[in-house]
Amino acid sequence: MADYTGFPEMLDGRVKTLHPRLHAGILARRDSPEHMAAIKAAGIEPIDLVVVNLYPFAQTVAKPNSTLAEAIENIDVGGPGMLRAAAKNYAGVAVVTDPSDYPKLLAEMEERGGALSEDTRFALAQKAFAYSAAYEAAIANYLTALASDGRTAAFPRASHAPVSQKSRTSGTARTRTRRRLFYRDGNPISGGVAGYTQIQGKELSYNNVADADAAWECVKTFDEPACVIVKHANPCGAAIATSLREAYERAFATDPTAAFGGIVAFNRGLDAATAAAVSKQFVEVVIAPEFDAEAGRIFAAKASVRVLSVSLAHAAQTYDFRRVGGGLLVQSPDARNVHTSDLRAVTKLRPTQAQIADLLFAWRVAKFVKSNAIVFCTGGRTLGIGAGQMSRVDAARIAALKAQETGVSLEGSVVASDAFFPFRDGVEVVARAGAKAVIQPGGSVRDEEVIAAADELGLAMVFTGVRHFRH
Repeated sequence: MADYTGFPEMLDGRVKTLHPRLHAGILARRDSPEHMAAIKAAGIEPIDLVVVNLYPFAQTVAKPNSTLAEAIENIDVGGPGMLRAAAKNYAGVAVVTDPSDYPKLLAEMEERGGALSEDTRFALAQKAFAYSAAYEAAIANYLTALASDGRTAAFPRASHAPVSQKSRTSGTARTRTRRRLFYRDGNPISGGVAGYTQIQGKELSYNNVADADAAWECVKTFDEPACVIVKHANPCGAAIATSLREAYERAFATDPTAAFGGIVAFNRGLDAATAAAVSKQFVEVVIAPEFDAEAGRIFAAKASVRVLSVSLAHAAQTYDFRRVGGGLLVQSPDARNVHTSDLRAVTKLRPTQAQIADLLFAWRVAKFVKSNAIVFCTGGRTLGIGAGQMSRVDAARIAALKAQETGVSLEGSVVASDAFFPFRDGVEVVARAGAKAVIQPGGSVRDEEVIAAADELGLAMVFTGVRHFRH
């Protein structure tokens, strides 16, 4: 760079591209005789192509134990200046920020004698400004969440969420008046549904994407082969087993009626036997890390089924966002896992080891059920789910009723409640349905009344000390 500008870089490399020889060569308007004369008089050549890779700020601050000093030194100054200048002058300059674009740009340049079309330059400028915005947003989010001594606050003082268009989403005939787009984060987490690859099927709808996210986030929390079926944002069946096919059949048996037209997610590569079982039912979306060749052929016979592959990485979201009128709600994600050592037995009767395993399974599923949520489980599968009710006792009644309608016995089952029981009536409902153990956060002013009810009814009850409360 010093050879080109005639001025040596200084301040440990902090100043090297901030020079008129570079910026004038980029910013000069090719259609302005005055501009071209000015740079010629100054001995400056026009620059028609700018390729910039910025300092890896986001990657640096994502490292464990990264320091504020390291973050500061990875804030690029000259690079964003050059790419913004080139993007501003896209009429005469092409700016490249994405290495994945190199092959197609080289091919176009070869076809056009070294030039790029105006449409291509404009598209590159759009991408450059989006890249610059995402870069600056990452810096702003990081720095505004820190004190000057480097201590981390809970949230940034300003929230910047750069996104880019992932795909259009469709709607039913009755909802096509509402326009939809699917955007992905500028710095997306690994393993999120936004990174899907669509193998086949119709265009994803708005609800398809939302439900696919719920199903995928739930199923990938299990270590064993697992299946989760989601309908209208709630799991309507979940199970673990020794094989994916068995997991699917057990999950489907929870509520076959609700599973109709659902989203089915698996945490293992999908095999032919499982694909054949799934294809017998009407499903909207099937998600798995991968699909073997025979499974792909089975689904290909149902061309409208949307088949998605998603990486099984387990990176956690930094924040959860929700739009409200004129504002944005932000909270830390529900990311804490509960283990046996976290449970506090509060009743006279203690749960067995088998019950503890089922309680933890039920608790994991309840995390993804809209509150108020009640989940009956046994043997690593759901039996009845009550979701999104205004009262917890109604959620308990609905969960029991769903199991009854499906012909599933709740005798000897366990129950998870995503938040505390405010009164004893909810405990009475699950006990009458056949439950023998309960997991709940605790923390109600009537905890002693609820514990006493559990003792009277012969229930084992454990507290987690944390709640889910999904809204």
